[in-house]
Amino acid sequence: MRYLRAWIDLPEQFRHPMQAFIRETDAVEREEMLTFNLAGDADHEYLLFRVYGDRERYRDAIDDVDSVAAYRMSPSDDGVFHVYVVQECRAIDRDWRAAFRARNLVTVPPVVFDDRGRMRMTILGAEADITAAIDDQPPGVDVTVVDVGDYDRYFDTPASGLTDRQREAVRTALAMGYYDVPATCSLAEVAATLDVAEATASELVARGERAILDDVLGRGPS
Repeated sequence: MRYLRAWIDLPEQFRHPMQAFIRETDAVEREEMLTFNLAGDADHEYLLFRVYGDRERYRDAIDDVDSVAAYRMSPSDDGVFHVYVVQECRAIDRDWRAAFRARNLVTVPPVVFDDRGRMRMTILGAEADITAAIDDQPPGVDVTVVDVGDYDRYFDTPASGLTDRQREAVRTALAMGYYDVPATCSLAEVAATLDVAEATASELVARGERAILDDVLGRGPS
């Protein structure tokens, strides 16, 4: 079983009005779709979001979205709030999702939206089906692959985007005390344990740290 994690940037005609709002304003830093379900008649979908941003501006924007049949918002806690949404399924969303629906693929939440309205999705299934779904995206849909791999115990953790060598380097540095405050070992000592040059150890650790932070903070490709 394989997974693919990718950033997807939809063209304007496919963008949900709330994606456009996030993209065009500075009101939201990050939004996470935590779960989603379709009604039995498939005419409505039920979604739960965690939003990092301005609650009042978000509420004003969602009030104007015709496809949103109902919603409820939690109070903001230090700039973070949750939104439960009942939405009418849009025909254009069905068209875009067709490439995924036609194959035996699972979308693994959360689906993360960055401050440019791009979404980070993780899909799970057979490699051939994943490849075909990406290849069959409509014109104008920009897909940037983050990582592809086997579904294992590291999946859906901040370490899932690391290569085996990066994971080994970061784990070794952590175990040896490189991340202690104050540090109890040097990068040179980490390199010696890994049996690599110090410059190599530095690059492995730095790239591993960057991958973890990108995952935790939901940063998209530049």
